[in-house]
Amino acid sequence: MLTRTQDNEEIIERVAALDVGKAELMCCVRVPDEDHRGKRLQEVQAYPTMTRSLVRMSDHLACLGVTRVVMEATSDYWKPVFYLLEAAGFETWLVNAKDVKHLPGRPKTDKLDAVWLCKVAERQMLRPSFVPPPPIRRLRDLTRYRADLVAARTAEKQRAEKLLEDACIKVSAVITDIFGVSGRDMLADHHAFLLGAMLARVDAISADIAALDAAIATHAAPFADLIARLDEIPGISLAAAHVILAEIGTDMTRFPTAGHLVSWARLAPGIKESAGKKKGKGSTGHGNAYLAAILGNAAAGAAKTDTFLGERYRRIARRRGSKRAIVAIGRSILIIAWHLLSDPTARFHDLGPGYYAARIDPERRKNNHIRQLEALGYTVTLEPAA
Repeated sequence: MLTRTQDNEEIIERVAALDVGKAELMCCVRVPDEDHRGKRLQEVQAYPTMTRSLVRMSDHLACLGVTRVVMEATSDYWKPVFYLLEAAGFETWLVNAKDVKHLPGRPKTDKLDAVWLCKVAERQMLRPSFVPPPPIRRLRDLTRYRADLVAARTAEKQRAEKLLEDACIKVSAVITDIFGVSGRDMLADHHAFLLGAMLARVDAISADIAALDAAIATHAAPFADLIARLDEIPGISLAAAHVILAEIGTDMTRFPTAGHLVSWARLAPGIKESAGKKKGKGSTGHGNAYLAAILGNAAAGAAKTDTFLGERYRRIARRRGSKRAIVAIGRSILIIAWHLLSDPTARFHDLGPGYYAARIDPERRKNNHIRQLEALGYTVTLEPAA
């Protein structure tokens, strides 16, 4: 039976598309032809990516009445173009290159890519990627750089420990943290050049991280209430709350449901189905690496707590293994964060480690008994005890 769909062929009247490269971009503009009803005018022009050229392009687009500018996410080259056009008041869309597929056999040049992108954009066959507003972008720059410095410091510590092992100095076998107070006192007795350089590098990076922490605190001050509520989630530290806010922003209308946010973060299992048969759940895919890392660390921390999330981790880990359990708990934490950011009055409330035992398990046992009795030919009617 044929059914009516909600498809809408509304055309964006004045649209531009950019194929952005390192030194040059190709700009395609499509606008209505005022002299021929139903026809379109098209202009394709190359611009250098220098600021003065981008400003000239912005002025030209404004003169043509362009309302929406679409570009692909090409490395980091899109950022200065996007930010300049955004500041000029255009509705600026960043789209995933995978969503803009070329037909087989179609020639591929910068000019043709820009024209194709513009034609697809004017028919509203694209969806914009998430680009946070400027305050969140500035916070994100700081939190991401901090994460990179922490990784660099960890790598330097691992090199130092490897050097000690190579010299048959088993410091890590007798103390928990060889870079703590006691460990540093032991290492100070060994004045090898490499070890001294490594320790100096660790100290320098630690100083940089401390300076970044102060800058992050300043930029995060306007969001203090949101960060405090995120900090109540088990496994979420103050630094983790900063990263989550920097990566997903504060405006959850960008993600209509928690499921949309989870899907964007690539924490929802993929679906594999062919010939009407489901072939198991696929991998989650590669999403935001900084968000995934902090959620993984938060999930590992929550797994050690006597909370609902801790018990959920242990139940899943027994059946599916620790790796899948970490992903599942990270997903749960992100869903909680979505609800806290969506509702200004919402606060985190822990269901407790006994939630499953008190609610899920009795219901499951009851249903199992009912099915067994029905299989024996009985009709089961349950009445609660007085």
